[in-house]
Amino acid sequence: MKKILTAVLAVATIAGSLSVTAPAAKAGDVGAGVAAGLIGGALIGGAIASSRPAYGGPVYVEAPPPGPPPCVWRRERYWDGYGWVSRPVRVCY
Repeated sequence: MKKILTAVLAVATIAGSLSVTAPAAKAGDVGAGVAAGLIGGALIGGAIASSRPAYGGPVYVEAPPPGPPPCVWRRERYWDGYGWVSRPVRVCY
């Protein structure tokens, strides 16, 4: 990337110095300027488009918390006044 940027900067510097010392063009002679602009834009655009994106480095991602514990069915005994009775009860921890 640095080599490409250096080359583009050198070409732009040389082209800028040539355009300053060039003789004045005729009124209908704009084709060369348009062509130079298109070529320069293609070179600079190609250099920007082919550059790789910046790498942000590794990122720590925390594991999701564990889900709620499962519920279980348990048989519990209780005294109903006449005797011991068992019934299913759902218990969640």
